[in-house]
Amino acid sequence: MSKENKLYHSNKERVFVRAIAGPYNLQDELLRLRAMPRVRKASAIPFVDGPQAFSRHYVEPKDGITQNFHLHLEEYGPGGKSQKHGHVNEAAFYILDGVGYEVHDGIRYDWQAGDVAIVHNNCVHQHFNASSDKPARALVLKTKPMYMFMNMLFQKQVEARETTAAPGGEGFQVREEEDDYNYGDYGDAR
Repeated sequence: MSKENKLYHSNKERVFVRAIAGPYNLQDELLRLRAMPRVRKASAIPFVDGPQAFSRHYVEPKDGITQNFHLHLEEYGPGGKSQKHGHVNEAAFYILDGVGYEVHDGIRYDWQAGDVAIVHNNCVHQHFNASSDKPARALVLKTKPMYMFMNMLFQKQVEARETTAAPGGEGFQVREEEDDYNYGDYGDAR
């Protein structure tokens, strides 16, 4: 993993909304969009960050595929947690495997595989894997690009992602390649 890829959430030079320019009819932009791939292969998109929380960003404005939403996979190592942060946009976390919880504005919300965790607007929050020996995964859909486009710019990191593994997560390697995207070699992580 390159240093640039490892520090996605600390990267100060991100594209939140991409430019759309051209003739008033935007015919060139429509042709460009129609020529874009409609399927992105996970194997071609590396995980970034770690060692407690990893992200694989499937679709975001910088890719030139969409402008309105950001889709990414989060994997929390055993005992792992995300950065503590807040943003104006909502987000939905579909929990693929594992058990964990959120803390939103000081209130704890527990989740497990099959649940959907909703992050409301303007909420300071953090995501936690409650297992000390198994990973947890969530597919995240958020409309951050649309909010940025509408000049609703509140976004703040309160605590950065940890740079060391959580107790029990030492040596954990993100599941880059697997045949079973819900459980891999970990059995039923629910």
